[in-house]
Amino acid sequence: MDLSKFEADNSVSCRLSSSIPDVCKTEDCCLGIDEAGRGPVLGPMVYGICFCPVSKKEDLKNLKVADSKTLTEAERENLFLKLDESKGFVGWALQILSPNTISTSMLQRTKYNLNALSHDAAIGLVQYTLDCGVQLKEVFVDTVGPAEKYQEKLSQRFLGVEVTVRPKADSLFPIVSAASICAKVARDHAVKSWKFAEDLGEVDTDYGSGYPNDPKTKSWLLKYLDPVFGYPQFVRFSWSTARTLTDSKAVAVHWDDDEEDGEKSAARQNNTSMLSYFSHSKPSELTHTRDTHRFFTERKLQRINTL
Repeated sequence: MDLSKFEADNSVSCRLSSSIPDVCKTEDCCLGIDEAGRGPVLGPMVYGICFCPVSKKEDLKNLKVADSKTLTEAERENLFLKLDESKGFVGWALQILSPNTISTSMLQRTKYNLNALSHDAAIGLVQYTLDCGVQLKEVFVDTVGPAEKYQEKLSQRFLGVEVTVRPKADSLFPIVSAASICAKVARDHAVKSWKFAEDLGEVDTDYGSGYPNDPKTKSWLLKYLDPVFGYPQFVRFSWSTARTLTDSKAVAVHWDDDEEDGEKSAARQNNTSMLSYFSHSKPSELTHTRDTHRFFTERKLQRINTL
């Protein structure tokens, strides 16, 4: 799988896709949606879709696709190659959400949580297939949040498309299993070939599983926590594991907020506020006299303190 487009700038999200089979533009199609990497504190989350004509469901089933979590890495790679080689009737697309995108979204002033990110990624991929001319008839989705509400949301968004949202859909519907394989293979490749933008020297790539409760992952997080600048962009710094380690191991920083203005903050730290340079009563160490420039005296201009 070629991830060069994402690897060129892994700080932002990226969409990758196969070519659209001609038959998918003339026949009713089914589409499956699944994700990989929702829980890890390291690396991207990848949303994947796979689609084919409804008449080709048995052909897809004959490829022996299965839930990616039940397969070895080698088996997933082999099945992805089979899917990619079946481009006469199978298409796929991916939305790779970078760790930086996930964390900045979750920590921005207007909260944008992981469920909302997931829903929008899925909706964007379905809309992409429609925009490409795929005759979409059925959509099968592995649920994120309550299945009924998610199904209603998608059904209202894509009128005329039959939407089925189920827990464990990747083990129930082969088209979702295929999407699961595409997403998992992409995430595995992204993590293995991650290019660090930060100057970290020879990086230890023994991350473990990337999940917060993995001892290897925790050890890696401790090793690569900079006390001032925090984590490299490979880490989802919005995850509680990363935030807890940052709070306990990194240098404490006080951020001024709306409840403490600049002058009070400066006084607390025994500093001079920048605002004092513009106030009427300056601190004594800043007070000095000087002759008024002739530009002002010639025009009889005087300084005033009130209007």
